[in-house]
Amino acid sequence: MVKRLRMRIICRSFFITALFLGAGFTAQGQELGKLPYVATPQIVVNEMLKLADVAANDFVVDLGSGDGRIVITAAKLYKAAGFGVDIDGKLVSLSNKNAQAAGVSDRVQFFERDMFKTDIGKATVLMLYVLPDFMAKLRSKVLKELQPGARVVAHDYYMGEWYPDRMVTLTVPEKMEANGTDKAYLYLWIVPVAVKGSWRVFFDTGGKTQELTIRFEQEYQMLNATGEQAGKTIIVERPTLRGNEINFGLTVGAKRYHLAGKIDGGTIEGKAVAGKETLNWRARKMP
Repeated sequence: MVKRLRMRIICRSFFITALFLGAGFTAQGQELGKLPYVATPQIVVNEMLKLADVAANDFVVDLGSGDGRIVITAAKLYKAAGFGVDIDGKLVSLSNKNAQAAGVSDRVQFFERDMFKTDIGKATVLMLYVLPDFMAKLRSKVLKELQPGARVVAHDYYMGEWYPDRMVTLTVPEKMEANGTDKAYLYLWIVPVAVKGSWRVFFDTGGKTQELTIRFEQEYQMLNATGEQAGKTIIVERPTLRGNEINFGLTVGAKRYHLAGKIDGGTIEGKAVAGKETLNWRARKMP
């Protein structure tokens, strides 16, 4: 059963970009431009990028980019490219000026857009700092538009039922005045490939091919699995999924194997290790 995180309710006073437009909110006397804006502390920005393991080949997208510091820092420190979106035109203009001043305007840009209408399909890393209700609404967009293996990092709030792959807690004194707490909670998700269903698995061992069937049940990246060979149940141990990479253990004959493989559509290929023995294995998804 998937564990569920307890919601941390943190009193905060800051500007949430693209929040109200995405929810169909009518201002009714409130002007978004007058809402207080508090930038993400630089120490939090740095840790978010570390948690995402950003590298030069990454494309970083920040939904609600404020003054642009997350994408700009990714470009300066890691040579990454990317863009940010915000509904505040003044912040967008400031962000583009900041990118130019930092010497990274050739790799990063900022746009005045609604986050819910922004195409994020190019992102290998997605950065978020929005309230819980909107995290839940963004979840379906993230799973639909991002490729398996893309990393999503959020500050303070998580995506409801989608349990994070990793969590980091920081002590950040400068958050106290605006947020009422000196804690920053960072969450990492790796977008999982769809693996649910029955798979025919083939082992090349002892000069012959052994076959068995494994059925995976899936809730986001959390897996349960059962196996069968020649009418006998096989226990599938600790199945894990990280993007398009799958790992699990099982016993075939008298040997216990650890299997690691990469999923590509309806096929999986990888290595199975039992002690000093390493075998090729492959799988094909059944109709």
